[in-house]
Amino acid sequence: PPQYSIMDGLTLEPIKVVSTRGQTVDGEYHPEPRVASIVASLQKPEWVVNVKETGQIILVDYTDIKNLKTTTIESAKFLHDGGFDASGRYFMVAANASNKVAAVDTKTGKLAALVDTAKIPHPGRGANFVHPEFGPVWATGHLGDDVVSLISTASDDAKYAKYKGNNWKVVQELKMPGAGNLFVKTHPKS
Repeated sequence: PPQYSIMDGLTLEPIKVVSTRGQTVDGEYHPEPRVASIVASLQKPEWVVNVKETGQIILVDYTDIKNLKTTTIESAKFLHDGGFDASGRYFMVAANASNKVAAVDTKTGKLAALVDTAKIPHPGRGANFVHPEFGPVWATGHLGDDVVSLISTASDDAKYAKYKGNNWKVVQELKMPGAGNLFVKTHPKS
């Protein structure tokens, strides 16, 4: 549906329904844009709402539902799913029709980067780990390509400062036996 709903946590009764109809990042009106994913910010009382067809990312400040404040960030079409980087500051969301991943800085409320990737990124939540050569990375598979892309992510941790030049770039593509990867995960004992 072309809206997101704010509901009472105990009763699940709708408190407010907010339309997502509007302009795409290309400037065309879209009457039925779907909400692809919603996550809670780990930085402040906000939801990150990804509107699929418009390529708009809406930050919804939920501290005052009666006087709702939102910030709209333009990224790329078609937004899908994603997950946070290891710091919990940046939300990484696939724009799979554009072959990009948008990195949203949930601390500043701005787009940190739009990263070009292989065909049709499809991360699920993605996977975070520290690469021995490139530092902190976030990984996504692809529906249309036979690689897993590793994107260098920013970090406020001084021990990762030497990797800053790689931030928001695909630093490595891991070749897979075939295209069509749905999700990438890590395991603490791997």
